[in-house]
Parts: sequence; C-alpha cells; structure tokens
Amino acid sequence: MQPAVRPFISFLTDFGPDAAAAICRGVMLGIARDAQIVDISHSIRKYAIRDGAYLLWITLSWLPVGVHVAVVDPGVGTARRPIGIQTARGDVLIGPDNGLLWPAAKVLGGALEARVLENRAWMLPKVSTTFHGRDIFSPMAANLAIGGSFKDVGPQVDLGSITALDFPEPVASEGQLDTSVVYIASFGNLHLAGGAGDLARALGPVEPGTRFTVELESLDGRPAHVEEAPFVRTFGETSVGTAMLYEDSFARLGYADNQGDAARRLGARLDQRIRIRRA
Repeated sequence: MQPAVRPFISFLTDFGPDAAAAICRGVMLGIARDAQIVDISHSIRKYAIRDGAYLLWITLSWLPVGVHVAVVDPGVGTARRPIGIQTARGDVLIGPDNGLLWPAAKVLGGALEARVLENRAWMLPKVSTTFHGRDIFSPMAANLAIGGSFKDVGPQVDLGSITALDFPEPVASEGQLDTSVVYIASFGNLHLAGGAGDLARALGPVEPGTRFTVELESLDGRPAHVEEAPFVRTFGETSVGTAMLYEDSFARLGYADNQGDAARRLGARLDQRIRIRRA
C-alpha cells in the first residue's frame, strides 16, 4: 500500500468509554504521528461481532482508502487468528478472524489476499493475551498506514479459510415478505434484511402512504405482535410516536417509531422474524 499524504486509519471497537480506545490511538500515533484516525464507534454491544460487522459494512465505503482496525474480539488470546485482509479497493482490514471483517471486505470490492499478523517487529515488545487491540492490531495498522508492505505483516493464508459472516436475506413470496431484524440502532430503529426492491417484488409497487401489516414473531412465550404501518419517505410524514416502514439511507428496509424507540416498545430482538403484507 502506498503511503497517503496523511495516513488514514479508521477504528471500531466494543471497548466503550474506558481508556482502551485512547490507548490504542496512542499506540497508532506513536508510530504514525500524522495519521488521521476516524473513530467509527466504540459503543458496539459487548462481544456483538455481527453488530460490529454491520457498522463496518455500512461505513467503510464512505471513508477514504486506508487501514481499518476493528476489534470486537471475545476470543482474544485463543486460537483465533489475528488477520489482515487486502481488498480490491486498496484498503487493508485489520482485526480478529471471527467474521467481523468479512462483510466489509466484500463491500470494498472483495478480498484479494489475507495474511496472519505474525511480524513481531510490528507488534509491541510484550504481547498480552487479553489486549491484542493495543499490542498487535494498532501497531500493525500504523506500520501499514505509513507505507509498510502488506506482505510484511505475516504469511499468506487461503481466503477460503477466513471466517465468513453473512447477514440474513429476506424471502419474498406471493403476498408477503419474510424478513428479520439485522441491527438495532441507538434510536431504537430496526434495520431489516432486504430493501424496498424486495418489498416491491413480493407485494407490488410501493408508494409513500401505502399501508402494510407488520407481524413480529412470538418470543419468550409472548404472542406474535401485529400492527399496521405506512411506508414513508421521511420521518416527518407521520405524527410523533407513529410506527413506519421506510427505506433507510443505505437502501435497506427499516421499521421505526417517529421520535420513539420501536425496539423497546416492541421488545424486539436481533434475528426476530418479521412478516410484511399489504394491509
């Protein structure tokens, strides 16, 4: 990877507000003093690999080509591998081999090459068993950002051996779309599998104001919940507190309450199945 005028590194973790993220940034800046470090999020739910993968997936195509560090790593210190993935767009992804990096690699044009991070010269002198974000991932990323060759991180591995993670897909059938909750945003909005095109294929043309029946599957002994909601272009097209079906800014289906927390109101969970029909 050729060094940029100013090295660019993005950073995502589930570290939360403690000092861990700042420590990692300090390690990066100690090696790449002029680096621009963009924090994607450090508020990923603890150990929620798929949540982290989702945020990387929707974010990285909007960022400059660079090195992207992601650490949601409940298997830190175990046999899971620390890896780097070179993408077709020119980016390098750095993190654990647990599926976290795979969707982002696909959205950046696909993975061209993967390597295990084994270059001790690009790690901190002492590597702990519990903080690879500081000891391995951050210094590796910084050395790449200042122009180090990807070949120098460690030995190449078969791309087929990399842990894959794929998001659920909707199932369209005549008169209904079966989807599921892929991600729950901080506002309580439900991000669903599929987009407005999938809805149209299952149920015909969709115009703003078209009303749908939305059925959430039974959970924890509770009965299935059924309600009606319109399809809207903007949140302002409904009154405060009203449920709505919409296409989000990443062309995916969303379900939300206007200025409310739909996830809390509905008791929604990740992977909960949702069936959508015309009202």
